Amino acid sequence: MTQTANPDRRRFFRQLLDGANPNAPQRAAWHRVPEVGAGDGDVLWSGWAGDGEVFVVGDEAMVLHFDGQTDAHGRLWKPMATPGNLPLHDIWGLSRDSLFAVGWMGCILHFDGARWTQQRGGVIDDESQAFTPCAENTPLFAIDGNANGQAWAVGDDGMILHYDGDAWQREKSPTYINLRAVACTPNGSVYAAGGEGTVLHRPPGGGWEALDCPLGSGFQTLLVVDDDTLLLGGGRYFIDQGGFRGELVSYAGGRFEAVEVDTPMPRLRSLRPYKDGVLIVGDRGYLFYLRDYLTGARFATRKPRLYQLESNCHHDLMDIVALSTGEALVVGDFGTIMTAAPDFIDALAPAVSAEARKPRWEAMDSPTDRQLWNLWETPQGVCYACGEAGTVLRLAGNGAQWEQLPAPTELNLHCVWDAGRGGLYAAGQFGRIFRFDGHDWQLHFDLHLDVTILSMWGTRPDSIFAVGDEGLVLHFDGLGWKRLPSGTASALYHLWGMDDEHLLAVGDFGLVLRYNGRDWTDFAAGTENFLYGVWGDALDNIYTVGLSGTLAHFNGQRWNLLPIRVRDDLLSISGSAAAGVYAVGTHGCALRLEGGQWQSEPTGTELGLRSVIATQSGTAYAVGDQGTILRRR
Repeated sequence: MTQTANPDRRRFFRQLLDGANPNAPQRAAWHRVPEVGAGDGDVLWSGWAGDGEVFVVGDEAMVLHFDGQTDAHGRLWKPMATPGNLPLHDIWGLSRDSLFAVGWMGCILHFDGARWTQQRGGVIDDESQAFTPCAENTPLFAIDGNANGQAWAVGDDGMILHYDGDAWQREKSPTYINLRAVACTPNGSVYAAGGEGTVLHRPPGGGWEALDCPLGSGFQTLLVVDDDTLLLGGGRYFIDQGGFRGELVSYAGGRFEAVEVDTPMPRLRSLRPYKDGVLIVGDRGYLFYLRDYLTGARFATRKPRLYQLESNCHHDLMDIVALSTGEALVVGDFGTIMTAAPDFIDALAPAVSAEARKPRWEAMDSPTDRQLWNLWETPQGVCYACGEAGTVLRLAGNGAQWEQLPAPTELNLHCVWDAGRGGLYAAGQFGRIFRFDGHDWQLHFDLHLDVTILSMWGTRPDSIFAVGDEGLVLHFDGLGWKRLPSGTASALYHLWGMDDEHLLAVGDFGLVLRYNGRDWTDFAAGTENFLYGVWGDALDNIYTVGLSGTLAHFNGQRWNLLPIRVRDDLLSISGSAAAGVYAVGTHGCALRLEGGQWQSEPTGTELGLRSVIATQSGTAYAVGDQGTILRRR
């Protein structure tokens, strides 16, 4: 017999199945994220996540930043430098290059991707050196914005501030009651909520108006379900209970109604969408999951099912930080940061798709078992590789077979370069550079020092640069090689440029040197990890890679460290319009930039990959240990 599909029936059977699933949202245990750099006495009030990074704000102007990289002290959650010491209660932004944090004494901080600056609040009287009792110092507790970059912040005494994309302005408020929540809807409306059942509405392009809520809840949080539907949470103090009792209130069709649940709740602090339901946090470590509320259960006649979750925590929980993977973080008192995800890094970065797990790289026959250090493609599309014991390889014209050229030396060769019109150059140990004219190798330059040349780059046969150990920088002008002052004694591992006046060299302890045609100057990338490779296709689109999965991007204004899943050392990076952008490293690691995200790709080897080249034809090649040569089509 065939029955008509029934949503309640499907939901019932899914609940039976989920009952045996320990990772179902109503059953998964929450646990603290390790290595959080906050003290036991610190309150973490809120957080923001995006592009694989997390910013958490708290007391004493604390901002903790997680991007997967450690600082000089080995901390994954790094405290950021901020002006002042006022508590920060909430944070919002469209991207990590423009974040706003609001807090005590009307404080508003802005992060531009490089540093935090104070925009408003915290006014101090010159004579008393105390905070001035003025409207600008009214404490702020919540902020939210829309896709157009406009934002609203609310706080005590009905304070409402509006950011129009340029400046903050106070808006007329219909209440003097303390406001604790604000949220924007997709259609341009804005809602705010606070004490004594206060709920305000600002229609698109209009002013603020108070909604008639018959319930006296002290609202701490509100969730926009759709343009005209809200779920509000908070609580009221009851003398007979000696504390707060949590309350949920729905607003739909112009009506407020209490959401009746069987589970007692403490005061509620935050509501966020979570896996087809609503995640709820409150005082004393309470975590709840309101199942199916966002998928229609709120319209059912029966009570919604509220699950209390295992938190293993007794501290007040203040806010929920949604992650792009569907997971979430919860922050709170005593430096608490929690998640239900088994692995926090996996929860932070998008999961690798099944398509991305398919083998894309294939091994090619190699004429050597020597370690290969470097790859280069000429403007004519000819690829070369070099490595140990003078090994030099060339890819035959059909792209199917590598052939070995005569060895110019028994010394190790770390780099090869050919402009296509001036012969092939190879360099390496003892500062020696060799030139191949198509028939024979000749010694072109000898530094007469035990210094290894590690990378070469040039624009034409009479303008070639080389870098290496001990801060070595050389330049060939068509007549001879000259050593240039670099200002460092650290090793420089790789060199890349756009032209003779725009070059970058990377090296030890996060060193990046920039050349402007005259001088080499420091160009800090914001990391102290060794950097082994650098590549870009424009002056505002440059990547560098290095130790322990370090990957940073320069957008024309600043370097940003990017979170990725791997912890292998990344040794080389290359890209082309036809092939895409790739990075390779130890243990056969390979990454591809796809849709703005770095995805790991299986290579079929555990051997180290020392160099990668993305060719003009659309094929990528990687070389490494034991003569390994891989091809990706």
